[in-house]
Amino acid sequence: MPELTRRRALTAAAALAAAAGAQTLLAPGASAAGHSHGGALEPFDEVYKGRRIQGRPTAMDAMDGMDGMAGTGGGHHHGHGTGYAVFVDGVELHVMRNADGSWISVVSHYAPVAGPRAAARAAVDELQGAALLPFPAN
Repeated sequence: MPELTRRRALTAAAALAAAAGAQTLLAPGASAAGHSHGGALEPFDEVYKGRRIQGRPTAMDAMDGMDGMAGTGGGHHHGHGTGYAVFVDGVELHVMRNADGSWISVVSHYAPVAGPRAAARAAVDELQGAALLPFPAN
């Protein structure tokens, strides 16, 4: 059996630290502080970095909703069953809620965030001024 040397002990400690760090990075939903599990999401309408971002529950589709979002029903599948629609400059940003309560969008798919407002902001950051193009539902 090999003898435990300082080099092997430090290598094992470094491997354990790296594994613990990777677990923290891969589990952004580990802290429930920023997530709303099952609660009602509030509508928002703001300008972020010069772009107008909006979000609302899709149950409001029957109403004429917020400015710029009226008539967006048109057979589109808002939020992939999340019950929430997000828009950047009037163009729908498809969002999805993960099982852990975090949210992702088609623009920042590999960076889960706490909610739809954060998903819209992350999309604006990722777009870096480029226009969001409509994403065909089917």
